[in-house]
Amino acid sequence: MAHTLSAKKRIRQNAKRRSRNRRRKDQIKDAVRGFEQALTAGDHDQAAEQLQVCYRKLDQVAAKGTIHKNTAARKKSRLARRLSRAAS
Repeated sequence: MAHTLSAKKRIRQNAKRRSRNRRRKDQIKDAVRGFEQALTAGDHDQAAEQLQVCYRKLDQVAAKGTIHKNTAARKKSRLARRLSRAAS
């Protein structure tokens, strides 16, 4: 267990950051889940709409530093590829 004040503060900060990051990652997962549901339902217009929501969430989370920008770009690319394959 931490003894110094700075170590105790660091523990509090890490807990806050961890909860923020978890919430942000959950938001990404929820957005992707909505996209996948629209895709499996065969509703391409709704899937394209949900893809834009995923893009926005991924960019926001990457800007905050929760995930790396390249990770967000990779996920966006994979989602777009899934939509285009489903459309054809």
